[in-house]
Amino acid sequence: MNHPAELALHQYMTDAVNGNSIMSDDTIKQVADDVSDALKRQFGGGKARGDFRLRMSNVGRPTCQLWYDKNKPEVALPFPTTFMMNMMLGDIVEAVFKGLLKSAGVQYEDADKVTLELKDDQINGEYDIVIDGAVDDVKSASNWSYTNKFESYDTLASGDGFGYVAQLAGYAKASGKKVGGWWVVNKANGAFKYVPATGLNLDEEIAKIQKTADTVNNNVLNDALSLCLRHSEARLQVIKYSMTVASSVTTALTAGIT
Repeated sequence: MNHPAELALHQYMTDAVNGNSIMSDDTIKQVADDVSDALKRQFGGGKARGDFRLRMSNVGRPTCQLWYDKNKPEVALPFPTTFMMNMMLGDIVEAVFKGLLKSAGVQYEDADKVTLELKDDQINGEYDIVIDGAVDDVKSASNWSYTNKFESYDTLASGDGFGYVAQLAGYAKASGKKVGGWWVVNKANGAFKYVPATGLNLDEEIAKIQKTADTVNNNVLNDALSLCLRHSEARLQVIKYSMTVASSVTTALTAGIT
């Protein structure tokens, strides 16, 4: 386990299985209110999905993708009909998980809106929770992502197409709080764990965010494509290295068996 609160959560869930845990009416109402707010946000209308702006949840995505989202939205594939359900599943998981934390006696600061002040831009967002002065994100993940992508900070950062690292860094910088990590819930089986952002260099991540904002705002496609190419090359190097290590381990095991 990577966080003291994990033990409290597991104990609470064990007690619940044995019929010894009670969730208070106040906590149940908190969960219900959070889900209600999510439904209003997701289905309340008023702003079409696809309207572009830089925000915490997208500023870490590949820069060329952001450029096209801003300048060529008509060429983007339409959102699938499953998109809204996936969004709601994430919101429900977050709401229930916070309720479990509260019931397990874990003290935390709830979600709050923050603004990251850049040189010529402002990026808004809303972090999930703060525990012991550190900003954490709550994520729901597929079984594959839970096992492979969220195995550690390094595995997440090496293939972070959704920009989770930049998102967490932006929250920490904007709020003036420490960088925490990710509470990850496996949507397939309900398993959960904490992945600390050990190794995250806050200054470097904020500098990357500034570079992304400058590139997108300047509307220079070649610069955006260049940054995406560097991102892809870095991921390719990680994949090659992983394959080399795996090959070496396989060879060693085979030699040992024979």
